[in-house]
Amino acid sequence: MTAKSAAVRATVHGYPRQGPNRELKKAIEGYWKGRVSAGALAETAAGIRRANWRELADAGVHEVPTGDFSYYDHVLDTSVMVGAIPARHRAAVEAHPLDGYFAMARGTQDTVPLEMTKWFDSNYHYLVPELGPDTVFAADSTKQVGELGEALALGLTARPVLVGPVTYLLLAKPAPGAPAGFDPLTLLDRLLPVYGEVLADLRAAGAEWVQLDEPALVQDRTRAELDATARAYRDLGVLTDRPRLLVASYFDRLGEALPVLAKAPVEGLALDFTGAAVADLDALAAVGGLPGKRLVAGVVNGRNIWVDDLSASLATLGTLLGLADRVDVAASCSLLHVPLDTAAERDIEPQILRWLSFARQKTAEIVTLAKGLARGTDTIAAELAANRAVLASRAASPITHDPAVRARTAAVTAFDARRSHPYRQRTAAQRAHLRLPLLPTTTIGSFPQTGELRTARAELRAGRIDTAGYEERVRAEIQEVIAFQEKSGIDVLVHGEAERNDMVQYFAEQLTGYLATQHGWVQSYGTRCVRPPVLVGDISRPEPMTVRWTSYAQSLTDRPVKGMLTGPVTMLAWSFVRDDQPLGETARQVALALRDEVNDLETAGTSVIQVDEPALRETLPLRAADRPDHLAWATEAFRLTTSGVRPDTQIHTHMCYAEFGDIVQAIDDLDADVISLEAARSHMQVARELAAHGYPREAGPGVYDIHSPRVPSTKEAADLLRTGLRAIPAERLWVNPDCGLKTRGWPEVRDSLEHLVAAAREVRRELSTD
Repeated sequence: MTAKSAAVRATVHGYPRQGPNRELKKAIEGYWKGRVSAGALAETAAGIRRANWRELADAGVHEVPTGDFSYYDHVLDTSVMVGAIPARHRAAVEAHPLDGYFAMARGTQDTVPLEMTKWFDSNYHYLVPELGPDTVFAADSTKQVGELGEALALGLTARPVLVGPVTYLLLAKPAPGAPAGFDPLTLLDRLLPVYGEVLADLRAAGAEWVQLDEPALVQDRTRAELDATARAYRDLGVLTDRPRLLVASYFDRLGEALPVLAKAPVEGLALDFTGAAVADLDALAAVGGLPGKRLVAGVVNGRNIWVDDLSASLATLGTLLGLADRVDVAASCSLLHVPLDTAAERDIEPQILRWLSFARQKTAEIVTLAKGLARGTDTIAAELAANRAVLASRAASPITHDPAVRARTAAVTAFDARRSHPYRQRTAAQRAHLRLPLLPTTTIGSFPQTGELRTARAELRAGRIDTAGYEERVRAEIQEVIAFQEKSGIDVLVHGEAERNDMVQYFAEQLTGYLATQHGWVQSYGTRCVRPPVLVGDISRPEPMTVRWTSYAQSLTDRPVKGMLTGPVTMLAWSFVRDDQPLGETARQVALALRDEVNDLETAGTSVIQVDEPALRETLPLRAADRPDHLAWATEAFRLTTSGVRPDTQIHTHMCYAEFGDIVQAIDDLDADVISLEAARSHMQVARELAAHGYPREAGPGVYDIHSPRVPSTKEAADLLRTGLRAIPAERLWVNPDCGLKTRGWPEVRDSLEHLVAAAREVRRELSTD
């Protein structure tokens, strides 16, 4: 196979931006603490960018991306680029742009930050733009032009990558005070001239191509939204003072948006051809292809970590050759969503390590495919043979199949996923057993991971202390957490999770079928990085994972201590899952392993057990037609985990930083006794959504935004509670933070939780006098 033109190029949409050793994270957090200057931070960032571009170019990437780098979030960067600064942050941004930028992301003691939520169905979080009818856009292309100039100065061909105008508006929310029903998309005609100015600035700076990302178009869109898309790219396309435009979309199939973009007066499209998005291959043929245009074909999955099937990708590329004037090769999306390099992993069995492909390996795959497409498969014969051997090794490995696990999952019946008593009977039994006050207070699970604790964990790994010494440190942390909660007046306590490195990794390290990485860091939001474990084979639980420490915490207090587990859907969503069996089958395996843990916690005397599912919404398929089947197995997996307990054992779940309105029925279908949810940044929106649905169980919409360093006052928390009470009756309302407290410091946590308890007491008194 050879291309009709030798102009086939390799490219990527974006690259991991924290640095090989999370240098950016450390520099930014040092800046926040006053230990790193703004100049030193800028130098660190520029060094990471240069290293990334040189690495890509040395690997054979012909066109490197710029503008994908960010101190915090690329959607927030877009808000700065178009001048959409909320009124409450304008003075800070004008006084000191960098500090104002971080204030929008994190808030200050006096100013709340922008709302944060998940980037489509990924575990990356973005800052939600706030727009209203009085929003005035103004172009500021400083960042985009500056980073392009850096790449060009290195002698590289570079393509700036921007969030597209339609996706930007579709991701936005009405600003506080905007009229009811205001639609940010109505600002499109006001926004497009600003994009035009940015494009002109980039052209003047030397950009030949600019990529405009429009992933919102893979979701179900109305005719009005599709018409707005057509108008946007008609208006941008006819501009004379602009670079050539490459409109990119990813994460799913474009469907009805594909013909809109195919007809637009732009020079190229970048499309995802992996997973469900492969349907766009036939759709592209049906619209007559892209004659005279460039197609950047995303055939290497940018979100998983498995070696690509090069032969299959070449077959897809061969089909695409006749559908565009020029076909280039890329990953399906930015490589931001995968770790940097498998070579850093020293503890993974070599046979398994060969199955894995991180950003550097995916780049090599892209370059190999581009070479084979341009020059013929004979030129990559050795690479294809090695690739086939790796794929065969994984398919035949006994690591991936456990007959006992498969037999157990096959024996599951519908009865296993149902509680023994309906909710009304359970709640009566739980209230009699737990004897909690009105508006009971609790936290979500984790408490601050102190420097001493992290040091102890590092010393244990290095062999400088033994297990007994480490566990003594953990016991001391648990004692402190329990004592603080008792003194503060919290009603349902937690042990603080001092022994846990991460809410998924901790369990993955104790389940068969998982493997953990040492350096597989992926950005979740801002400077928060996680190491998603890898689901390699069938899942089981050899022994109890949490019972010991939960029981120890309970021995220190007469108040109930929650057992804390991560749910099966989140265990999948925040891992790199296997791609050789349906997700529902893997979820059932994880659920059965967790069911054993839930039952053992109850047997040990734990009366409240929380099974967190913050990822239930983020895993929701982007197309509505795909959601019923997905939610059926997802909610069944949760119930399978939790349904083996007595009626007086109270099951909690927790979700955060997602749009919950789409899944209220699924939340109901979980049949949890209590759910806690993020609500502080969204002003109790979820409470109203639960009420509109008629949700019949107990709920704790958060009154303390833990992703900001600011300490909410007692009045602020009480006001949020009063707002929640307008939607949820007092007998079913809990008082809690938005999320776990692991990333916060003890001083702010102490003050915030004391204010939270004081707010609950204040509102209880008001209710008792009504």
